[in-house]
Amino acid sequence: MTPRVRTLFITVTAVALAVPLLTVTAEAEHHSPPPRTGFELSKGVRWTTQTEERAFLADVDRGSDRVRVGRIGTSKQGRPIRLARIGNREAPNTVLLICSQHGDEPSGREACLTTIRDLAHDRDRRTRELLSRTRVLVVPTANPDGRAADTRGNSDGIDINRDHLALRTAEGRALAAVIRDHRPDVVYDLHEYGATPPYYDRELFDLWPRNLNTDTAVHRESTILSGRYVRPAARKEGYTTGTYGLWTDPETGEPIRQVAGDGQERILRNASGVKNSLGLLIESRVDALTVEERTDPALNNRRRVGSQLAALDGLFTFTADRRGKVESATTAARLAGLRDRGPVYIGGADNDPAGPEEIIADPPCAYRLDAAQLAEVGDELALHGVTHRRDGDGALVPLRQSQRKLIPLLLDSRATYHLTKGQPMTAC
Repeated sequence: MTPRVRTLFITVTAVALAVPLLTVTAEAEHHSPPPRTGFELSKGVRWTTQTEERAFLADVDRGSDRVRVGRIGTSKQGRPIRLARIGNREAPNTVLLICSQHGDEPSGREACLTTIRDLAHDRDRRTRELLSRTRVLVVPTANPDGRAADTRGNSDGIDINRDHLALRTAEGRALAAVIRDHRPDVVYDLHEYGATPPYYDRELFDLWPRNLNTDTAVHRESTILSGRYVRPAARKEGYTTGTYGLWTDPETGEPIRQVAGDGQERILRNASGVKNSLGLLIESRVDALTVEERTDPALNNRRRVGSQLAALDGLFTFTADRRGKVESATTAARLAGLRDRGPVYIGGADNDPAGPEEIIADPPCAYRLDAAQLAEVGDELALHGVTHRRDGDGALVPLRQSQRKLIPLLLDSRATYHLTKGQPMTAC
C-alpha cells in the first residue's frame, strides 16, 4: 500500500470514484485471494452486513499473521464489539481507528474493514515499514446495535459520541478500556454528516480536539494531521475539504456561523485530547453530489467510502512522517500531569477563549469521595485510567497523575458533565 493499496476495492470502484489507480502493487501473504466485504462484492449497492463482517474478519485473521481480531465488549442486545490489532505489538507508536459510533453512518466502517484487510495482506515496503514501527488498532463497528437498526444511537437511543465521560453505555465503556489499555498516540474517529448547501457541503470535513485541556504539542500535531496530511490527501484524489461545524461564505470561503464542533469534553475527539492523545474527527458527506449519484445510490455510496479511504491515506502518511514528534508530544503530555501544575478549563475552546468562571486557576491537590460516591463512580474512574487511594471509608483521587486534567472534569461540581461532586482537598 501507499500505505493503502485497495487493489480489489479499486478494481470494482475506480471509475465511479474518479480516483487514479495506485501504481504500487501488493501481493497476498497466501495464495488464496484476500477476502472482500459485502460492500465490495455488491459494488456499493449495499453495506456489509454484520454476519458478513464476522466472516470477513475471521478470514482476515486466519489469512495473515499480522492481525488478531478479538472481542472487547458486548452491546446491550448481545452483539460483539470487536477490535483488530495489526502490526508490531511492541511498537511505541499506536494509532486507533474508531468506526461507526453512529450506526446510521456506515461509510467509515467500510473503509475501516478494507483497511484491516489491506494492512494484513499487502506486502509493499511502505506497509511493512509502517507496521514494523506502529500498531494499528481498529474498532470497525463501535455501535453494532445502531448499525443493525440503522440508527444514530445505540439500542437505548443514546449517542455513544456523547458518552466518553460518563461511560454509561456498554459501547462507551469498551472504547474507554481500549484507550486506557493501549494508550494510543492518535485516535481517529470516522463519521458522516448531512450537507446544508451552499454553506456546508464539502465532501469531507475534519476537526481536531478543541478542548482547552489538550496539551499544546498534542493540539499542534492534531492540527498538522488535519491541515498538512488528511486534507491534502483527500484533495489529491479530488475531494473537497473543510472544517467540521463551520458554515462558510460560498464566495469568500470565510466562516459565517459555527453550528457544531465545540470543546465539549464528552465527545471522543475532545476526550482524546484531554487524555493526551491526538484526535481527529472525520465526516464524509452523505448527500448525493450529482444527478448521477441521485439516480444511482451505489455511486454515491462508493464516493462516500472513497473519501474516507483518501483521508486514511493522509493519516498513515502522517504516521510515517511524524512518528517521532507524535511520540514525544504524547509522552510529554502524560508526564506533565505528574508535575501537577497549571489551570484546568471547564469551558471554552481553541476558538472560544474561556471566561474567568470557566477556569479552575488553582486546582485542588485531590478530590475526596465518600463511600457511596466511590461505589457510584469507581468503575468509571478505573475505565478512564484514573487512580485513587483509600481514605477511611472513601478515597482520595490525587491530581498528580497522567490524567490530571481529566479529573476535575469528572469530579468538580463546576464541570458541566461531572460524574459526582468530589470534595476539593487543599492539603494532601
